[in-house]
Parts: sequence; C-alpha cells; structure tokens
Amino acid sequence: MQITDYKYIYFLGIGGIGMSALARWFGVNGFEVAGYDRTQTHLTDTLHAEGISVHFEDSVDLIPAAFLQNPGQTLVVFTPAIPKNHSEYNYLKDNGFTLQKRSQVLGLIAGGMFTVGVAGTHGKTTTSSMTAHLLRHSGVNCAAFLGGITQNYGTNMLLNAPTAQLSQVPCVVEADEFDRSFLTLFPDIAIVTSTDADHLDIYGSHDSVLESFSAFVSQIKPNGRLFMKKGLTLADKTKAKVEEYSLNEGAYHAQNIRIENACFIFDVVHPEGIISDITLQVPGFHNVENAVAASAVGLALGLSGDQIRTAIETFGGVKRRFEYYLKTDRNVLIDDYAHHPAEVHAFLSSLKALYPNRLVTAIFQPHLYSRTRDFANEFAESLSLADNVILLDIYPARELPIEGVSSDLIFDKITSDKIQCSKSGLIDVLKNRPLDVVATIGAGDIDSYIESIKKVLEGISE
Repeated sequence: MQITDYKYIYFLGIGGIGMSALARWFGVNGFEVAGYDRTQTHLTDTLHAEGISVHFEDSVDLIPAAFLQNPGQTLVVFTPAIPKNHSEYNYLKDNGFTLQKRSQVLGLIAGGMFTVGVAGTHGKTTTSSMTAHLLRHSGVNCAAFLGGITQNYGTNMLLNAPTAQLSQVPCVVEADEFDRSFLTLFPDIAIVTSTDADHLDIYGSHDSVLESFSAFVSQIKPNGRLFMKKGLTLADKTKAKVEEYSLNEGAYHAQNIRIENACFIFDVVHPEGIISDITLQVPGFHNVENAVAASAVGLALGLSGDQIRTAIETFGGVKRRFEYYLKTDRNVLIDDYAHHPAEVHAFLSSLKALYPNRLVTAIFQPHLYSRTRDFANEFAESLSLADNVILLDIYPARELPIEGVSSDLIFDKITSDKIQCSKSGLIDVLKNRPLDVVATIGAGDIDSYIESIKKVLEGISE
C-alpha cells in the first residue's frame, strides 16, 4: 500500500494537533481532504481557512459525496478517542473503506519521502526539531512531523513545497516508541538518542524497550545510516552504516564547550573536520549533544559547516523544553517537560552550570504512578541536584492510582532542602520561601501555574 493509491483522505478526529498536521500535509500535496471533530477550535478554523472541509456533527450525510462514492480511493484516518458507537466510524468500517491510525498513516507518508527518523527515550523532540530547522533554514525543501511546538515556526510540523519528486524530499519524523508506533517507519537515516527504561507500564521491562528499539533500527534501509549515541547496543541490529556520537566522544562530538551570557558555545567535531564556534541559544549540555546529532544528519544531507552553524544559532527551541519565562538579574523562571530521572538530571545539571552561584529551586510534578514507583530512587537522586525542591502530587495522566504509590516515595530520599505541597497550595508556599532561579519540571499540568509563579517572582523583583 502506498499513499499515492488514494485520492481522498477523511479524518475522524481531525482537530487534534497530530491529526491536523497530517490533514494539512495531505491538503498541500494535492489530496482531497475532509474530516469530523467534536468541537470547533483554532486548529479546525485553520484547516477550514486552508480549504479543508470540517464538520462537527456525527452524521454520515455530512461526509462529502465523492469520498463515500469511492471507498477504494478513500483513506480514513481515525483517532482511538473516537467512540466505538460513532455512526460515521461504524459506517466507514462496515462499507469497505480502509481505516488506519495516525501512526500508520504517518508511516505511509514517510514511506513516500526520504525519511529521517529521530528516536530515543529522551531528546527526540528537540533533536528532530533541530534537524528540521537545519534543513529549512538552509533552504532545503523538507517536511517535518514533530512532537512539540517549535519556537521558530509556532507549529509541530513543517510543510514541504509540492513537487513531483516527493521521494527526494526529506521528511523529518519524531519516531515515538511509546506505543511502538515508530515501527511503522522505514527510515533512510535514523538517530537514536537513548534507550533507557521508560514507559514500563506499556513495555513491562527494559528488555522489551530494547527489543523495540532493535526492531526500529532493523528497519533502516540497508544503504541508510544510523547515528547512534555512543554506548548504545544497537549496531548489530541493523544493516545500515552505524556512526556514533555523544557530547564528548564518538565520530561526531563537541569540544571547547563554554558558557557565555547564558549561551553554550562549542565546536562540532566530525570525520571531515570541525565546525567551530557554534552558539546555541537553547541552554543545556544535553542540547549541545542533540545539536551534534542534528549536525551529523545535516552533513549527511549535504549541508555545509557554515549553514549548520548559522541554523543552530537561530534555533529557538521547543515549547516546554528549557523554556524561559523570566530572565532578570534578580530572578529566573524556566519550564521543562522532563519527566524521567535522566531528563531531570540533564536539565538540572545544565541549570546549575548556567547559574553556578545562585539558588536553584526545582518544582517537580511526578508524571504517572507507575513511573514514580519504578524510578523513585532515581528521581530523588536527580532532584537533589537542586538547592531546594518543592514536590507536588503525582499527575495521573492515563493511570488510576496504585496502592502505596505517592510522591512520598521520592520525597523521603531527596537530600536537598525540600517541602511537599499540593498544586493549590503552591503559590502560598512560594511566597514564603527565598526564590532566585526557579524551574517548573514535569509532563503534567505544572505549566498551567507558570503565570502565577511569574507574578510571585515579579513581585519579589519590584
């Protein structure tokens, strides 16, 4: 099955950020696109403005006639959030239409393009966004499907210019291991940033996580390339050419790393030479390493060192990844999506390096009962890098409570100055503590408190 087998693309749940990105790609590339969603939003308004028909009532009669009359040429993309009693869903399922999930369709799109798949339990969103920015900023016609909102483009995707030579157009895809959806991809080039234990509520064990990554790299095209973080054990799982990178070692690495004016400046060493004096506006040693990986792909796709340097220097980052909300001589407020101990460690290590003589307060909201249970000791060790820790209750996300599991498991082992509180009590706690550099950390809804925290800090600064 190829994406060119279809003329009509119909979306059930078109208004989600990932689904709307696919809809826009199809619209730009000459397909007839329409869809249903439950509610009207800014995203659905954008789709409508781009000529895509969207309706908000569950009615088969509202599906465009041409779609219904050509089931063999119509691909239906659906989100699992669509209820099983949905009349449109059931009609399309029972009448010969092809129905696929978003991850499957993303695999079809990528399969018709030159695919760059960026995978890893940490770092894949920033690395894929950097890679896409290197290409776009350097004038390369490319597409990208990302896992976060880029600051440069204000979206989670980049649209390619329509072309008859679609197979030659690079498509950068964030390859998500969460539900093994990255196994729909067969990349020409892949990056794997990390294979740490995570999503054990889905996988059950670290060995299962490793098996999934092994399967992913086995799908890289035999004449393709894998840029793998040094130390990972995937080289014998692929027929592609394997090259290692890391912060300080490997065929691709950084050197002369220094911090000036809260920016990281470094050189990228690669097999053909050195790209010197790159300034990265997005802080963090982990982001320097991500930039090394993105640079490796850029070089593989023919970019010059000057193009890579300029592009990295203009990269604005990704929402909720080391994102500044306040930056004054008196106070700093940064938000980060880190929700695994390795991510928390990388973030706080970089924050301490940026502000070595200042008081760092980490406000952490654990994400998932199972992750808290599985990594309580590691979370406590990572959080203890901060001078002060304010620990909130667990954000349950998709989970029900697990007996005996609470943020106490982390709190008891933190060695820094520490306090526990609920979200509702957070602002009062902050008003009564010394605050200098403050970081909100977690994948739940902690970011919804940022504006209130900022007001507290601005009050201190007056």
